[in-house]
Amino acid sequence: MEDTGPPPRHPVDRRPPWGPLLLLGAQHVLVMYTGSIAVPLLFGAATGLSLATVALLINADLLVAGVVTLLQSVGVGRVLGVRLPIVAGAGFSAVSPMILIAQQYGMAAVYGAMLAGGVFGLLVAAPFARLACYFPPLVGGTVITVIGLSLLGVGTGMVAGDNPSAPGYAAPARLLLAGGVLALIVALTRLSRGFIGQVAVLVGMVAGTLAAFPLGQADFSQAAGAPWLGLPEPFHFGAPHFPVAAVVSMCVVMLVIFTESTASMLAVAEMTDRPLSTGDLGRGLAADGLSGVLAAAMNSFPDTVFAENLGLVEMTRVRSRWVTAVAGALLIVLGCVPRLGSLVASLPDPVVGAAALVMFAMVAGVGIRILRRVEFDGTSNLLIVAVSLVAGMVPVTAPHIYDRLPAGARIIVGSAITCTAVSAFTLNLLFHHAPRRGRRTRGRSGEGDGPGTATATRRPGHRAAR
Repeated sequence: MEDTGPPPRHPVDRRPPWGPLLLLGAQHVLVMYTGSIAVPLLFGAATGLSLATVALLINADLLVAGVVTLLQSVGVGRVLGVRLPIVAGAGFSAVSPMILIAQQYGMAAVYGAMLAGGVFGLLVAAPFARLACYFPPLVGGTVITVIGLSLLGVGTGMVAGDNPSAPGYAAPARLLLAGGVLALIVALTRLSRGFIGQVAVLVGMVAGTLAAFPLGQADFSQAAGAPWLGLPEPFHFGAPHFPVAAVVSMCVVMLVIFTESTASMLAVAEMTDRPLSTGDLGRGLAADGLSGVLAAAMNSFPDTVFAENLGLVEMTRVRSRWVTAVAGALLIVLGCVPRLGSLVASLPDPVVGAAALVMFAMVAGVGIRILRRVEFDGTSNLLIVAVSLVAGMVPVTAPHIYDRLPAGARIIVGSAITCTAVSAFTLNLLFHHAPRRGRRTRGRSGEGDGPGTATATRRPGHRAAR
């Protein structure tokens, strides 16, 4: 009998030649770079951190994102990593709760709550993967929509300024600069195909920064003294604190991150035709949980799967996880260059704010697209979405409505994302999973309609990991 040799390796496991491998990995870094650095820039602006501190957050953000991307791409035995071509980065879902915690309890409490949330994520990753049916597109789409909508005000504040009584608030130069960046991003996306279109936001930020010099909106003098090489200082803000309300809020944020990542991992598994078992999903979520622990120690942010890079995989059809592993290694290198973090932290606020507005609106659009998979006719799903939107947007439209509540309660109910996640999850359980008297419960919450469902992880012929 003729020996046919070992079966061919799946495209996900094949390594391209070193030249294309490095270029493709660098492309992934460019695509995700703007979205990743926007989180520390926005958080620093909202909490009044110094330029040097924001630079530290940026370097820590890139370093942690690189480590988690490597873990997700390469994996660690049967413990960590989904082993798919995905890139991890700081998600926007943690920004609002972190700002509230910082304002109420201080920075040490932010990273104490994040540490607790990361440990919580590690503990619940495997159970969450088995209970994904309770986080269908109905829940995930609503939460992601509110993530984008709730952060639009932060981007607007960067464009106009934080203090309406200040002389330079909403100055014509700031509005002109932000409008130009927005227009350029739209033009590049509309007119350019391929790589230029993928990095339109990054090109818009570079062009906006150059235009800011003649308008008097750029100042990079403080970046000149930053060292070229170095590692972020662990626990820069001191020993972590653990206020109960802050810890609860960050644990809810970790569940929101799991919901986002579940949808993305299932999407890339379908894109690459790579079976994704419940065990694979659990290991991927465990890496997200570990990102919270690493981020707490290194003064960074919890990571999630970046949707922009999934789009790049779909566009290029390059399915090798070793490409994203190279991207992770490049991010680690960038995280060890403090001068780069200082330069990025010095970018003009109107430029960063304009780019952030585009990204936040895109996040909301992704949520709306997910909700298209949900069946609304003849169900209570529209009511669930409506009530969850109300719960989330009330603290955004009326920021002082909960001021008379206890401080701990304000951390939880004052976060649009936390309120939306709790509301959507609870209402989905009530309407679609709780037993009804006299008839069986009909699961019409969108299970099986797209990413974020348990049925999507158990395709025929795919054996779930035990």
